[in-house]
Amino acid sequence: QVQLVESGGGLVQPGGSLRLSCAASGIIFSNNHMNWYRQAPGNQRELVATITSDGSTNYAESVKGRFTISRDSVRSTVYLQMNSLKPEDTANYYCNAHGRWSGRDLWGQGTQVTVSS
Repeated sequence: QVQLVESGGGLVQPGGSLRLSCAASGIIFSNNHMNWYRQAPGNQRELVATITSDGSTNYAESVKGRFTISRDSVRSTVYLQMNSLKPEDTANYYCNAHGRWSGRDLWGQGTQVTVSS
């Protein structure tokens, strides 16, 4: 079955940390750039972090120095380590696989992250 399954969201206090995971199945993981997006209520979905099939990374300015994206090709899983979380990081976080050659997009169902005291 072709799917992305996210996990790891939850409620955390400001300054805390969370690690999101996204397990891919049914795709050739190495042929996909992997992305994390987020969407807060009333806002557009925004790109948070990217890791290419070659391992290059890129981050939104708002999360640089706090978030780290990584990928495990053996487990076909991408991670988002989130440190020094702020209330404005509260959103539903979505995993995306973008085909390096096909341009095809696959989305996960999302995982909620809430940063609040």
